[in-house]
Amino acid sequence: MANAGVKGVVLGLALGLGVAGAAAADVESKDPIKLTLHDWTGQLITTKMMGEVLKKAGYNVEYVQADYIAQFAGLKTGDLHVAMEIWETTGRDAMDEATATGRVENLGETGMMAIEEWWYPTYMKERCPGLPNWEALNDCAEEFATPETDPNGRYLGGPVTWGGFDDERAEALELDFEVVHAGTDAALFAELESAYQRQAPILLWVYAPHWAPIKYEGEWIEFPEYTADCYNDPEWGVNPDMAYDCGKPRGPIWKVSWSGVKDKWPGAHSAIKAFRVSNDEMGAMVAAVDLDGEDLDAVVADWMANNEDTWKGWIGQ
Repeated sequence: MANAGVKGVVLGLALGLGVAGAAAADVESKDPIKLTLHDWTGQLITTKMMGEVLKKAGYNVEYVQADYIAQFAGLKTGDLHVAMEIWETTGRDAMDEATATGRVENLGETGMMAIEEWWYPTYMKERCPGLPNWEALNDCAEEFATPETDPNGRYLGGPVTWGGFDDERAEALELDFEVVHAGTDAALFAELESAYQRQAPILLWVYAPHWAPIKYEGEWIEFPEYTADCYNDPEWGVNPDMAYDCGKPRGPIWKVSWSGVKDKWPGAHSAIKAFRVSNDEMGAMVAAVDLDGEDLDAVVADWMANNEDTWKGWIGQ
């Protein structure tokens, strides 16, 4: 998922009215709509896209840095208003718990489909021929070892704030691997770049939509297929004593809001529900920022300029 240091992202500051005069007078409330920012580039882009569209409609927008899972506390109370990316892969449980209270609303799919799973470069299949079957991992754990983890293999997970139950998965499946969490999204993919250039062993968290599975040749590990029972019922699956003995779920990336948004800002509520972007569009924008070094706000502005008919439809113009 991301790069907390992307240029041009000013965290936690109100960015003011996107337009002045008559348009601003038409909105239901001039109070700021608070959109949450997290720590991966795609989410920053998605949120800035939505924020810029809302500003074009005359709304006051504030971007607030928030933890991916902990943000639901603020969404429940109305201290935060909109979260543009809740991944089926890692955020579904927290989202369902929040929406069940009636204080958070699921505003539907973003149009992007999520995969987040353990991933290895194709060149590792020569050293571990049983891949991508998860049962091959213990046969060649030493091939993925580092001096710090030897004789166990190393799995490089995402930042701990992303969730995902990788530590629990490794324990439940009795994998001879140590889970080490990257500090940031940028650090995660810097390690992949370094290993790939050297054809060095690496097993790590890779997700899509993202540029990494396009730039690098590789495969996701094939774990036992996820079901809700796998996460909730220890008796399910290959380990009768522990949950999480399966892979991660796959599916949509969702948008959510404080339930009061529909009453306080109904026009914004409709626009957020209408928001759609594809995996290919997002992958290209993330690559422009992370690989080509383009300014994130400039990438969003370019999308806005080239897709005016699309976003004007979201705000009914």
